[in-house]
Amino acid sequence: MGIKRIGRHLLEHRWRVRRIFTPKVLADIEQAIKLTEATHSGQVRFVVEGALDGQPLFRDQPARERAMDIFAHLRIWDTAHNNGVLVYLLLADRKVEIVADRGIDARVGAAGWEKICRAMETDFKAGNFEAGAIRGSVRCRSSWRRIFRKPGQGRTNCRTRRW
Repeated sequence: MGIKRIGRHLLEHRWRVRRIFTPKVLADIEQAIKLTEATHSGQVRFVVEGALDGQPLFRDQPARERAMDIFAHLRIWDTAHNNGVLVYLLLADRKVEIVADRGIDARVGAAGWEKICRAMETDFKAGNFEAGAIRGSVRCRSSWRRIFRKPGQGRTNCRTRRW
């Protein structure tokens, strides 16, 4: 466990999360996710933490492991088609993690999630947190819309060919 990491987490105040992710920004992100979920049967959750505290911090829990704990705790895995996704942001470590259930992960793959993460990180590094979060959910939507259509949307039993 590094002293620098502990210091970052102890000095990262909750007010910073509230300053970056104001109620309006959170409402805009929520609206973007709702629009995304209207086009597919998956579930997207966006969670941001300013810093770790207590046991996760002193156990030196990596951001990925923390994201997996939250994924399990929020029961994001509990979807009919195993297509729940958590987008997790840990401000103190400047980390973005995407944890996907096996149904969607098998279709999108590690390279697809990595591409979405990198695009979000680019926005976050520039201080565009709202745009990064919304763009991430839109990129998830484009991956899912082809795979997990909601019942009654489009033709599900037909193959279309161009001629």
